Amino acid sequence: MKHLGFLVILICILFSSGCEQPSKIDILSESLTNYEIVATLDYKNKTLIADEKVYYQNNSDQELNELKFHLYPNAFKETAEKTKCVNATQFSRAYPNGFSEGGIQIREVLLNEKCAEFAISGEEENILSITLEDALRPNNCVCLEIKFDLTIPNCVHRFGYGNNTLNLGNWYPIACVFEAGEFMTDGYCANGDPFFSEVANYWVTINYPSMLKLAHTGEKVGESISKDITSTQIKAKVVRDFACVFSEKFNTISANLGETQINYFYYDDANEKKHLGVCIDAVNTFNQLFGAYPYSVLNVVKANFFQGGMEYPQLVYISDMVDNEEEYVNVIVHEIAHQWWYGVVGNNECENAWIDEGLAEYSTALFYDRNPIYGKNTEDVINSALSSYLLFVDVYKEVYEDFDSSMNRNIHKFNTESEYVYLTYVKGVLMFDSICELIGERKMEQSLRELYSVNSFKNVKPVDIVLAFENISRKKLGGYIMSWLDGSVIFEELTG
Repeated sequence: MKHLGFLVILICILFSSGCEQPSKIDILSESLTNYEIVATLDYKNKTLIADEKVYYQNNSDQELNELKFHLYPNAFKETAEKTKCVNATQFSRAYPNGFSEGGIQIREVLLNEKCAEFAISGEEENILSITLEDALRPNNCVCLEIKFDLTIPNCVHRFGYGNNTLNLGNWYPIACVFEAGEFMTDGYCANGDPFFSEVANYWVTINYPSMLKLAHTGEKVGESISKDITSTQIKAKVVRDFACVFSEKFNTISANLGETQINYFYYDDANEKKHLGVCIDAVNTFNQLFGAYPYSVLNVVKANFFQGGMEYPQLVYISDMVDNEEEYVNVIVHEIAHQWWYGVVGNNECENAWIDEGLAEYSTALFYDRNPIYGKNTEDVINSALSSYLLFVDVYKEVYEDFDSSMNRNIHKFNTESEYVYLTYVKGVLMFDSICELIGERKMEQSLRELYSVNSFKNVKPVDIVLAFENISRKKLGGYIMSWLDGSVIFEELTG
């Protein structure tokens, strides 16, 4: 009997070793909300109709009597005032042909295949509230179906179109995060990236004219063509958003790096091989610094976009308005860094924009030290950031007399876009470099790996940043980091 037992164990080991073990993504995907979207693009009229099924998983510890979803496209309506998507100073760049209205209209909501009670609420019709028939208990799931129409504006933004691309970013109803007993319903903001979401699974079918090429979040799992209409089926597991870009002009160049295929979608680019090389170098560098990129595909997409770039899971925009080669490279690196800081390690970008933007900027600085062929190093980046920050503060004080240098405020509380940029990107990179000065480069890198490893696919708060650095450095850093966040840090002491 002992021999028989040993034989059974041996057989089990042999069989288990021959079977593919589920990945962390596969395991996590089992307990997440699922989105199933079928969308059809009318490219001529720049409209889209869609049917979205949401299998909402209540992963909170409370019963829910309603669910809320962001309706971000309504920030592009003419009536949007408090939640405008563009500052007045950037209007002509975002709307080169004058204002063009966009928006989302909810046609019908079904709950367990029956008509559901819903309301469009929020500051400017930016929240869809759905009343549940029965309270949704923790760890339980409910099935919703949301039928909606989109009007896509002639606006070179996350959501909109220009002469070269049509961008669908933040385009569908997405569940508001439920946290501390309430739904997080911050509206759109012209400053920064006003988004906050949990990771989820997406199964998306998009129908569109076959003359277009498509870049998207996730992996293509099927495709068919009928009467000049292409139908593409996409799977994206454990991602916190889904975006895509269409173009008649796309060319594509690709390379594999380990388990990841990197695709560069471009037009009017004489340096496409170099730019693909930047993508490869960035992913390789961040894999080594922080931990492995967990997805099998990353799409880097040149696009009509009035700002430098924009990050989505497995997909980033690089603006075709960036005409300086050095800056174009910098944008690629920064946006790819966001795949680690925002994509995998998330945060509330409305409340704590300094987390993902500061970390992405600091990661970009580290990139140059490890890739000297680009002619920069971390010290160059930090010195440039410090000089520009101090100059900005001096100019700001001359104009406004007073200057609030706090970083830990909601993006709606920043008075200007430049104030937001200098206090999240620029001051953010200076703060992380200052921490490095305190704890040393080796422990700084260990801390960032710890932050990434412990918080993958979660949303972090400032306390999680402090914990990662304190756990590795064995130093009390909470008060020091808070002095940066609340604006009490004295730059004269830091700069000597």
